[in-house]
Amino acid sequence: MLGAVELLRKSEGHVFKNPDGVESTFKLLPPLTDEELRNLQAQIPCRIPEEMCEIFRCARGFEGVWLETIDFSGLTFSFGMGFGMEKLFPHPVHIAGDGLGNFWTVDLTSGSEKWGPIFYACHDAPVVILQSRCVSDFIVEVLKELEAPWKSEIDDVMERHARTIWRDNPGVISYDQCVASSDADLREFAASLDSSWEFVDLRSCVVGEGFSWGRYGPKTVSKRFGEKRIFACQQRSLGRRILDAFR
Repeated sequence: MLGAVELLRKSEGHVFKNPDGVESTFKLLPPLTDEELRNLQAQIPCRIPEEMCEIFRCARGFEGVWLETIDFSGLTFSFGMGFGMEKLFPHPVHIAGDGLGNFWTVDLTSGSEKWGPIFYACHDAPVVILQSRCVSDFIVEVLKELEAPWKSEIDDVMERHARTIWRDNPGVISYDQCVASSDADLREFAASLDSSWEFVDLRSCVVGEGFSWGRYGPKTVSKRFGEKRIFACQQRSLGRRILDAFR
């Protein structure tokens, strides 16, 4: 499998045609300047991985796809833009958006050694879903969108997985299950909350897995267990949801 830089250089200038016959040209964006690289490093909790340094010396991202601009540095989306929800993603790098307020976000922590994982963070339905484990995988899936049959894991995540997670709320762990768990992290997180909370463990999730952060309405309270990808949402009674709606 080609690395990220090879994929980008191979695709540069290629003319793609969508299902309606409309053509678009794949165009690399300029590399990051030294100043931009320093600014990016100052904003994240880990060292920029060497793979990303190589990418940024080649290009900051690309255009000519249905997502319009993909900027691996996130600088395009850093001025009053982005998904928000800092309690879920304290150090996000938004690398792409769909123009509707939904973003593909790199979730970085102090221990990150790669530009990943990448989550699809959506407001409608209010879900967060693993899109790709790393940048190379994300590029591959974007390129699949540009050629017949124009299908990729991006479609699956945005459509099928988003519907399933919102409808079925899969993978939820109850407070009682967490308190009794043999997993020390689950026990500690649950002990800091109470029985009104439910939990989702995404530490070892696969593409398409996630949780509905807005499960109990627009004022749903969500938390994360430090840098670990264990999340919790507070369940609210119907009466409480009705009262909150009039506030």
